[in-house]
This record gives sequence, structure tokens and C-alpha cells, in this order.
Amino acid sequence: MSVPNLTRDDARVRADLLRVDSYDVELDFTDGGGKPSERTFRSTTTLEFSAARDGASTFLDLVADAIHAVTLNGRPVDVSDYEPERGIVLPDLAARNTVVVQADLAYTNTGEGMHRFVDPVDGETYLYSQFETADAKRVYACFDQPDMKGGFTFHATVPDSWEVVSNTKVQRVDEPAVGKTVHFTPTPRMSPYVTALVAGPYHVVRDHHDGIDLGLYCRKSLAEYLDADEIFTITKQGFDWYHANFGMRYFLDKYDQLFVPEFNAGAMENAGCVTFREDYVYRGKVTDARRERRAETILHELAHMWFGDLVTMRWWDDLWLNESFATYAAALCQAEATRFSNTWTTFATVEKAWGYRQDQQPTTHPIASDAPDVQTAEVNFDGITYAKGASVLKQLAAYVGIEHFLAGLREYFAEHAYGNTTLGDLLVALERASGRDLGSWSKLWLETAGLNTIRPDYDLDGDGRYTRFELVQSAPADVAGSNVIRPHRLAVGLYNGDELVRTDRIELDVTGERTSVKELVGVPAPALLLANDDDLTYCKLRLDEHSLRTLRDGGIARLPESLPRALCWSAAWDMTRDGELATRDYLTLVLAGAEADPNIGLLQSLNRQALRALEIYADPAWAPSGYRAMAEKAFAALHAAEPGSDQQLAWAHALLGSARDAEHLQAIRGLLDGGHVVEGLALDADLRWAIVAALAAQGLAGDDDIAAELERDPSAAGQRHAATARALRPLAEAKAEAWRLATEDDTLPNAMQEAVIAGFSHPTQGALLQPYMPRYFDVVPDVWRRRSTEVAQNVVVGLFPTWTSTITETTLEAADGFLAGSELPAGLRRLVSEGRADVARALRARATDAAAS
Repeated sequence: MSVPNLTRDDARVRADLLRVDSYDVELDFTDGGGKPSERTFRSTTTLEFSAARDGASTFLDLVADAIHAVTLNGRPVDVSDYEPERGIVLPDLAARNTVVVQADLAYTNTGEGMHRFVDPVDGETYLYSQFETADAKRVYACFDQPDMKGGFTFHATVPDSWEVVSNTKVQRVDEPAVGKTVHFTPTPRMSPYVTALVAGPYHVVRDHHDGIDLGLYCRKSLAEYLDADEIFTITKQGFDWYHANFGMRYFLDKYDQLFVPEFNAGAMENAGCVTFREDYVYRGKVTDARRERRAETILHELAHMWFGDLVTMRWWDDLWLNESFATYAAALCQAEATRFSNTWTTFATVEKAWGYRQDQQPTTHPIASDAPDVQTAEVNFDGITYAKGASVLKQLAAYVGIEHFLAGLREYFAEHAYGNTTLGDLLVALERASGRDLGSWSKLWLETAGLNTIRPDYDLDGDGRYTRFELVQSAPADVAGSNVIRPHRLAVGLYNGDELVRTDRIELDVTGERTSVKELVGVPAPALLLANDDDLTYCKLRLDEHSLRTLRDGGIARLPESLPRALCWSAAWDMTRDGELATRDYLTLVLAGAEADPNIGLLQSLNRQALRALEIYADPAWAPSGYRAMAEKAFAALHAAEPGSDQQLAWAHALLGSARDAEHLQAIRGLLDGGHVVEGLALDADLRWAIVAALAAQGLAGDDDIAAELERDPSAAGQRHAATARALRPLAEAKAEAWRLATEDDTLPNAMQEAVIAGFSHPTQGALLQPYMPRYFDVVPDVWRRRSTEVAQNVVVGLFPTWTSTITETTLEAADGFLAGSELPAGLRRLVSEGRADVARALRARATDAAAS
């Protein structure tokens, strides 16, 4: 079900009129007999607030299944014409007001509001709330916008055996004959979207650090896999670093982290009650890169306790004040305070790649974006808001100096604690701390869209020395019409010798279209030149032809440091996506250098990108040769890798993604049934499911095989893996059922929807998929209308026909016809536009690859 779409204008009017004092929220999750309720729960909210004008009216947000009673200042409120889109109208306000709402609200299975999940292993019921951006109204009556903060006191009635967790500590527990009621201490002032309540028979592990009580929670059936020591270690390191650098202590006295089922995102920064996708509880072997990403998420959410929870953006225009800062602060903390010392390499490979990809879409937007309503804001949780914003903050820290940057943050927190802010508030604090005028910097970096390309331009004398060296900056306007030339603080690195060691580094400001680097005049041209060494700025980096020759000769693998390797790999990948480097040449680079790269995160990223390039950027006539070369490399590297190593596991997954020949597929089948043994390769449940999925896609595993694997692993994860494998089968009926589930079945839980969509397409199934291209454009408007933005996005993005067989002009024409409609919701138009752009980009890359044959 879709929910009301609050506009910025309405939110401003309400915030100007009202000031919230407190909420008292009573929630009953039982059936009245001490057992979990199944469809709805009782919610009673007492809200006290003041109004600036006597006699004014306002509205209260609530999405209710049934309203039993509403009173305002002791008088009944007529709710006979209640509709969720309009909320509850509160007329004739007094200076001081008390409203009481008693209602039944519905559980969801979409990861929004109060999500209800039944564990297929033991039948236990688990609940958790998820309110961002504006779903608190699904659990209690409220003014559901970030700048209407209040104090909250929660009470929850639950079965006897349940744990209950909220933003604050438990004050007391009442235990009548059946069930129990847990009362929590009042919170400081906070926004509704960061309040939370989680309940169920969760397994819990407790610890304590620096005056803060710590808790970890997961479902009982996952308890054996919860690696509490590592998670607590990262959490404690984060607290120590943030306390040392932010100038204010964490504002609560307990911090719980809960790994919950069927979660839509990676995690959510509920104050003192952070929820995580339970995929972060690893059921088998994972690479250290996966653990590094989990650590980043832990530190990102912890940073939100300051960026977002203590100090909150006034409206969703400034969502980046939350997400960009949490992303950058997490990377800074992770690099300096944890064992993951190569964090900036991962940042360049993951975060920046995401930002660059998003910033080259026709729907790119400024970091400080316009969000006229909540639905617009919900599609802005993207690579601009998170990754580009964090990358630009890294550039700002280089521009003003990291100590000045952190000093500005300390002033910002001290001045605005428990309040709401805008971009201007942050700039004032940073200007005071650094002594720099950041007005023009902000306009160029935060208030315009697009990214710059920086490339070297030079002349050489007969001895190979530079007689002229310039950095050329461009601002392509083909995608972002507002793109401009920007100031960049960057470094130029020169690498020489057999091991390509950095022999010189020049840091400078690039401020115009051409910047002369006089320090390089007379210097011999190096084997490799990086114009954004140390990855200080946010730009598309282009390599000169001499450096490209070095890379083609296997030079990337010779670089001893991971960050310059990541910059080289990123430049090559970006050139491939832009159609400047043929996919076959990119694959040659990967096959020549990936196996020797000791950084597991880089290796896994390269393998993923190579497979993606073969799927949509390669000339279809050549792609089978590319898959064969990739599979041969993966097969050989799998057997050559150290037994039990991360590299061995990474190459196993690369083989599963690239295998097409009977020999390789037989070997994969042998991994599952014991006919092919690779020493040290742990066949845990998740790897077994990955093998089943690969075989199912090739028609080598059917219903019986999937059912047998599900019997071995009947867990919630097993159920999702089975759904993916069933959808992957190369059968018309399998595709039809997957399509029906994803686009028509509105009762399907969000996690199962994601699993089905993940299995719908496969590069080898072009003929089966082609008929669904026109059907996509027929069904997505109705999906968008029926479902919430969060759930509808899964379909609109996940089923867009960016498939091997639909990278065609016909798909572009169909998309253009669809986008010509004048009545499309803005969020839907944006997502379809991005899908169309991906197809257009793939066509250009395919043309480049075909020309290289």
C-alpha cells in the first residue's frame, strides 16, 4: 500500500505553526492472551504540543487499519472521513494541546513501518520498525517530518519470552498473568524517523565500553554465527575515534545493534537502536573484503548518532548532511582506528565508483538536492547523496586541511545539538574554523551537478623530458547541464622502475580549464603518471597513452601500493563504460593483473566488473570468447590459490559467473556432489546455493535439486536462495512465474521479491527474456501506483530490460515512448530514465568493442 506523500511546503507550514513537547506511545503486540498478534497491533499515542496561533488547524500523520478514538484537549475529534492521505485533521488548536489517538495498525512484510517475520526454522515471530523517510506514521500518530523533534516515551506489551529494544534503556517491566509490558525511559529530543522499537525472542550478547552499555541482537536460529567479538571491537574503536574527534560524547547511555530479517537497506541509524540487514551475520566463510564492508556499515551508522540523530537536517533537501558525512567519517575512522588500513582503496573502488556512475546519469542532481516532497527524497538515497557527497567532503578536507575540517565539525555539533540545520549552518562553522570563504566552493561543488574530467597534456623533448606539462579540466554538459569547472586540490604522482614505485609527487590547486605544472618541466616522463594521486579529488581521471601502454604490459600488478592500483583499475573501467576502451582490452587487463593483486576487495571488484562488461558492454559476437577466457582464468586461479584463502573463494565465484563450456560446468557440478574437490574450499550453505543457482541458470539443476538443497538449508536465507534458483531456470514457465510474483503479487515479502528479481535474468537466456521488454513498460506504472516507493523501486530498477538481448535501439525507442507520457510520477520517470541511459551507454560500448575486432 502506498502512503501519504508529504510536501516540503506543507511541512514548513506545520513546523512554523507547532512545537512538539512529548510523545507517549503505547504499543500492544499481543493477541490479548499473551501470544503474538498476527495482522494488526494496538497503538495509543498521547502527544503534547504548542501552537503559535489559537484557533488554527493542522493535521496528524497516521496510516491506520482502524481508528477507535481521537481526542484533542479532552474533546472528541470527528474521524468519520479519515483517509491516510490527509491524516487526522485537528481543528481549533489552543496554545497548549494534548491529542490522544487509539488505533489498530497493520504489520507489514515490506520492511516499512512495523515489519513482522516468522522464522521458518523454529516458527518464532520477530518484529522491527523502520521509519525513514516517513513511516513512523505506520506505528504511531505523529508529525512525521525531521524538523519536528520531541521527547518520546515508549511502552510495549509483548509475550513473556520476548526481548524488547528501543532508543533508551528499560525503566521497568510490568508482568501481569500473561505477557509483559516493558516501559522505556524518555528520550532526548529527536526526529520521529530515528525512533525505533524491536521485539521478539532475539538472541542477545552484551558488553560495556566507556560508560556505554552495548548490545548485539539476532534471531535465535542465527545465534551460532554471530561473531560478537569482532563487531564489538569495531564499535568500540568507532566510539573512541568519534569521541576524540567530534568534541561531544555520544548523547545516550546505551547502544544496541540488531541484525533483523528482511531488511530493505544495509542498516538504519535509529538512535541507540541501530538495525542491520542480517546478511551481516555470516553463515559461512566470507572474504575479508566483506568484513571490511560490514565494519564500514557499523561505523557509518555510529557516525549517524552525531550526523543525523543529534543534529538533523531540517528537510530532505539536505539529506546529504546525514549520509555524505556519515560515509566520509566512517572511512576516516576506519582508516585510522581499525585494522582495515586500506580503507581509502576500498573507498575509491566502491564509494567513488558508485558516485561516478550516478553522476553520469541524465537524472544526476546536486549534492544539496531539491526535494519538494517525500517521494522525491526517497529516490535521492543514491550515489550522489552518499558517495559523491563523501568524496567531495574528502576534497574539502584536503582543501581546508583535515584539522580545520574537524574543528569546524566540533563547532557545528556544539552549536546545533538536538536541533535541525541546513547547508548554510555547516558552512558557517567550517568557515570559522578554516578562515576560508566557502561560498563559491559550495556553489561549485554542492549546488551544481556533474563531474569534471582531468587529463594530462604535455610535450616531450628528444630525451623524453617534459618541455610543457598541463592538467586539462573539462566539464562535460551532455548529461549535467549545470556542470562547471571546479577548484580541485590534487596531487600528480610519477611512478617508475620495475615495481613502479612513486618517485615524485606534486600537490597543487587546479582552478581553471588548464593548469600548468611547472615543477615537471625538465623531468623525464615516468612509466606511469597519475593526475589524481592519493585520490584527493572527485573527478574522472584519464591516463596518457604512455601510461596506458605500461598498464597493458601488466603494469598495474607491479604497483606495490593498493590505492594507485585502484586508481588505475578505476580509470580503465571508466574508459570501458565510456566506450573509450574496448571491453576485450579491459578483460585483457583484468586477466593479466587481477590474480596477482593481493587486495581481495580489488580482486572481487575486478571480477564483478569483468562479468558485467561481458554481459552488456561486449560485442555479442565476441562475448562467448571473453566468457571462455574468463572461465579458464578463474578455473586455473581457483586451483592455484592457497587452500582456504579469500582469493580461492573469490575465484570460485568468478568461475560460477563465467562458466559456459561443458568442461567447466561439469567441474562446478562436481563441486556440489563431490566429484571435483578443491582443497580448502569450504562448501558452506551459501556457496552451495551459489553453485545451485549457476547450474539452474544453465538448465543443469531443476526443481528436485533445488528442493533437496532447501531441505539441507530450510532457513530464511535458504528460502530466498531457492526462490532465486527457481527463477533462474531457463524455462518459459519459470520466467512467467517469477514475473508474476515480482509484478503482481503484492503479498510477497520484500526480501522474497528481491530474491525473485535477482533470478529473473541471466546472460544466456536472451530469447526467453526479450518478450518481457515491452511488458515492462506496460506494468511498471501500476506497480508504482499500488506499492510504496521503497518496494516499487525494486521492480522498476531490478526488472528494467538491461539484459544481454535487450541492449538494442528497440529498447531505447520503447523507453522514449514511455517517458513521453506527461503524467508519470517524478520518481518513476527518474528511475526509467536511468535505465534507458544504461542501455544507451551499453550500445556505445558495444560499438567500440566491435570496432576492435
